[in-house]
Amino acid sequence: MKNYFSSDFKLGVLGGGQLGRMLLAETQKFDIHTSILDNNVNAPCAEICNTFVVGNLLDFDAVYNFGKTVDVLTIEIENVNLDALDKLEEEGLAIYPKPKDLRVIQSKARQKNFYFDNKIPTAPFSHFAYLEELVLCIENNIIDFPFVWKAARFGYDGNGVKIVRNFADLESLPNVECITEQLIPFKNELAVIVAKNADGETTTYPVVEMEFHPEANQVEYVICPARIKESVAKKAREVALKVVEKLDFIGLLAVEMFQTATNEILVNEVAPRPHNSGHYSIEASYTNQFEQHLRSILNLPLGNTESKVAGIMVNLVGEEGFSGDVLYQNIEEILKIDGVTPHIYGKKETRPFRKMGHVTIVNADVEKARATAQKVKETIRVISK
Repeated sequence: MKNYFSSDFKLGVLGGGQLGRMLLAETQKFDIHTSILDNNVNAPCAEICNTFVVGNLLDFDAVYNFGKTVDVLTIEIENVNLDALDKLEEEGLAIYPKPKDLRVIQSKARQKNFYFDNKIPTAPFSHFAYLEELVLCIENNIIDFPFVWKAARFGYDGNGVKIVRNFADLESLPNVECITEQLIPFKNELAVIVAKNADGETTTYPVVEMEFHPEANQVEYVICPARIKESVAKKAREVALKVVEKLDFIGLLAVEMFQTATNEILVNEVAPRPHNSGHYSIEASYTNQFEQHLRSILNLPLGNTESKVAGIMVNLVGEEGFSGDVLYQNIEEILKIDGVTPHIYGKKETRPFRKMGHVTIVNADVEKARATAQKVKETIRVISK
């Protein structure tokens, strides 16, 4: 096995945002030299990685040239130049997740077709090359309101997703490739994180429950364990494992799902990297998701995914009406509460609904943790100076 620790090995990461920043805590723990590529000179990773390179993640030359300087390449964001990754892989660079999987996942249309082709349960959908094509289908009664509209590319944190209930809702949508999905009445939004290494060792984290902000369509709370029946949790894990198996995926894959009114599990979408739904694991799990990501892409033995205690994550996002230099108000108050740990992402400027950090709450009792999470949410404010 290759020596990654206190050696000349170099791990490359495409993206220097908050996920990269939390990954660096683990590479520093193991003394793994880590190089980061990001187009923002002030990215959260910039000051704390071993090597920071400024470059556009969608530019062929920037990604290719960066890849030639590292021994293994991974991502913390999936919108990267795949042609460069294909060439690097052809030349022998180990890249995880594999470019072929990123090609499926980058496009929500390809994702949905993948689920359909592999008999993975998902909401019924239609695919459109541009908005006018969708409008034409509505006018001809081929598609009925309401439905969920999703941009095929570049959606994140609730952007690129809208519930469309009438013609007026269509007016604000961009004229881009898109999909529409049947609006599913669901009980819960769930997620399962699966880790797999090159030897085929595979493990799942406990099923988590996600509560979303109604306006921003962002996760407000992640609750682990999900407050669902074991039979539903078992089904969710089985579906997540099937996605990993059919992709032949190596790395960490977060699978977001709906639990329907009849307890069916439908895959919503996946993220091929550490994910918001796994942040609770830093405090609550035996092996947090960032360490597990390293273990999986470096083909090391996978760690124990069980939770030591119940964990709840509260997202810290910029408050509406505030933009500019960030100010975190009342952090001292939440630090007085047992089991509360804030994580600040190092972004100097806030804007409405921008992810600026998160807070983890741990407790032996998940309901007590949830009540504390509510108090934290109501106390802390992310505003501007």
